Amino acid sequence: MGTVRTDEFRKDAVRITLTSGLSRRQVADDLGVGLSTLNKWVNALRDTDVVSAEDRELARENERLRRENRILKEERDILKKPPSSSRAMEGMNAMGPSECPTP
Repeated sequence: MGTVRTDEFRKDAVRITLTSGLSRRQVADDLGVGLSTLNKWVNALRDTDVVSAEDRELARENERLRRENRILKEERDILKKPPSSSRAMEGMNAMGPSECPTP
């Protein structure tokens, strides 16, 4: 038979799952429980007062900020990429012969 978890452990696991922004698989792995077990706990305790309204609001805000941060990082990475060789050549063609870098 498996390990018996206390009600407090289950409630904490559900709270972490619903507010941390981590995937359920990650939370289950971190806590050493099966994914299906964690899903059962979440389904059983979702509508209880395990997570306060304030915690839910903070979790939503964290998710929005993570999404915004991810988008900004992607935009930054695009801007950091060196120009393609054809664009670099266009820039050199616009330069006069004396302005071109020497190899």
